[in-house]
Amino acid sequence: MADSTPSQIITAIGGPDNVKSLTHCATRLRFELVDGGKVDQNALQHMKGVLGAVPQAGDRYQVVIGGGVADMYNKIMNLPEMQRVASGTPAPAAGSNGGGMSNADVKAAARSKARGKVAWLDSFFEYLSDSFRPILGVLLGASLIIAIINVCIACGWIASETDSPSWVFMQALYKGVFYFLPIMIAYNASKKLNVDPWLGGAIMAALMTPSFMSLMDTTWAETNCTTSAVGTQQCTTTVFGLPMQLSDYSGNVFVPLLMAAVLALVYRGLKKIIPDSVQMVFVPFFCMIVVGALTAFILGPIGVWVGNGLGIGLQWLNMHAPFIFAILIPMLYPFLVPLGLHWPLNALMLININTMGYDFIQGPMGTWNFACFGATAGVLILSLRDKDTEMRQTSIGALAAGLLGGVSEPSLYGIHLRFKKMYSRMLVGCAAGGVSIAILGWLFPSTLANGETVHGVTTTAFAFTSLLTIPVFSQMWVYALSIAIAFIVALLMVVFFDYRTPEEKAEVLARVQAAQADEATETPANRAAVENALEHEDDNLLPADRTSAAGAAAAAADQPMVATDHVAAPLAGHVISLDDAGDPVFASRALGEGVGITPASGKESVFAPVAGVLTTVAETGHAFGVKTDDGVEILVHIGIDTVKMNGEGFTVAVKQNQRVALGDKLVDVDFDKVQAAGYSTTTLMTVVNTAALTRVEPHFGMDVQPGDVVIDVEK
Repeated sequence: MADSTPSQIITAIGGPDNVKSLTHCATRLRFELVDGGKVDQNALQHMKGVLGAVPQAGDRYQVVIGGGVADMYNKIMNLPEMQRVASGTPAPAAGSNGGGMSNADVKAAARSKARGKVAWLDSFFEYLSDSFRPILGVLLGASLIIAIINVCIACGWIASETDSPSWVFMQALYKGVFYFLPIMIAYNASKKLNVDPWLGGAIMAALMTPSFMSLMDTTWAETNCTTSAVGTQQCTTTVFGLPMQLSDYSGNVFVPLLMAAVLALVYRGLKKIIPDSVQMVFVPFFCMIVVGALTAFILGPIGVWVGNGLGIGLQWLNMHAPFIFAILIPMLYPFLVPLGLHWPLNALMLININTMGYDFIQGPMGTWNFACFGATAGVLILSLRDKDTEMRQTSIGALAAGLLGGVSEPSLYGIHLRFKKMYSRMLVGCAAGGVSIAILGWLFPSTLANGETVHGVTTTAFAFTSLLTIPVFSQMWVYALSIAIAFIVALLMVVFFDYRTPEEKAEVLARVQAAQADEATETPANRAAVENALEHEDDNLLPADRTSAAGAAAAAADQPMVATDHVAAPLAGHVISLDDAGDPVFASRALGEGVGITPASGKESVFAPVAGVLTTVAETGHAFGVKTDDGVEILVHIGIDTVKMNGEGFTVAVKQNQRVALGDKLVDVDFDKVQAAGYSTTTLMTVVNTAALTRVEPHFGMDVQPGDVVIDVEK
């Protein structure tokens, strides 16, 4: 059977006509939409194969898939309805509203105006991130090659990576990525700005050719060279009578970012003044001449100056305040990564390696990564304990991506950002790892190849911090111990203090119990038990006494199938909409369509709203799930956050798997106690499987008694 997830994603994102463009990174699908308000976030977050859904500014939207994102992207782009997006055709207008703009365009323009400077800042970091994302794969591949070489050196199998022609070849495989990195970034940045990406790559490549590098040869009378503060050679020469500062641009990331931004301005300006018939020839020609000269004379030196300046500033902080630096990095990264603001630091790592020959940021950064992975491991342990299949699958995938690939996004978007208590647990692990690497890095400093001593963990290679890349760090044992501390502390914080609110935990346990009850009624052993119960059933046995799953199923089989058309009020009170009930989860319809009922008095009995089997009976008495014989699933949730009362004020009258008739008592509730404890008394009732039904129509704005119809249902 064909995979339906790609089509479901497009439907939940608002349909193909709502998609302006679609790209992907290492773990996420990145949509640019006509109207971000059309997205069904609830459907995305509960969709099989989707780890998370995150709205962004400017009608952009991210759908977290994990390691299989490339495959999912290809499947989506191959959908017949997505051919317009695949071909680059603009999205059609959904309606008109003056000036030819659609209603969605007008809304988007208004939002953009309202955001002001924030939108510009968001666009800047989006530009920065999109310039790196497409090359994450080759960066990860190069990182793994570096790790393999360092393992071989650490084990004594080879003396160095230049030990033989074979290892020189392996060195070339990863060095090619970092040497030509400016060309790759120039290509991506130009593409992001809707400029011919090959033009951006060609201009950057010109500054890395042997011809350009030969200008640094001091045999030229016009060329003079000096050594900078960070040990790199800086030269000046005269070109067309003007002074030009020369630098080795290999591995530089700031220069291509500046160049692409200027190229976009020049490119669009030329397209406006050059006739269409000759644009193919003269636009690239003038861009190469103008932007190439601007980059060589002005943008290149500025980019080198910015990169070196930031590197020197952080190096000073690391040398003079290593404790602050080592703790600050892992504490900041959890907030930078979700916003895409970590890319400037990643760029500085590359600059440091290129200019100083080593980097000191990746070590402390690794402690944040492993605190993140440790928190995910804690979630896995709790999911195994709670038999939460959904979270177990999510955490296993996220943990594998983290420990083996050094990628934190599946953990962040699939788990951490979805539970508000998670960061308070994970940050303790970040702090523990940061303190560890600060203390050990000071007591056991690294010694560089030139004999210089550096406090802190250093590396000579850009590597994603995973288990496989531990050997690239010096001191390796200091780094390994620090990330282990970060991992274990975060794991223990999650295991001992949980990452969920009591309400979230109760919902998980109720869902697990319901799933187990469904599985129990489908097993061959249980079907045999049902048949046996029917054969030997005592005519005098009361339905209320049939508390086993087999007895409940037998009772169901003993009665004719009746279609469920209505859902009755479970208690007396005033009916309100879920939007006004005060619980955002229910208001989002994540648990289906339904109603809220404010109790009529301080003490009320709550009754079964339909006939069926009780799939869920919370021990605290605050929640009940009923499944009718024709498959309609009803959830009755008494009060908001009342799980925290631990059953006080609730007297439960039924058991799980018991069959109930319409109007059978479920629980007696002292709502005065609920109110005195500071919790809302509003009772929420939803049709959990609303999506599987033809119609679910709630009625509210009226006073009701138990048994009055409040929801109409049609299968």
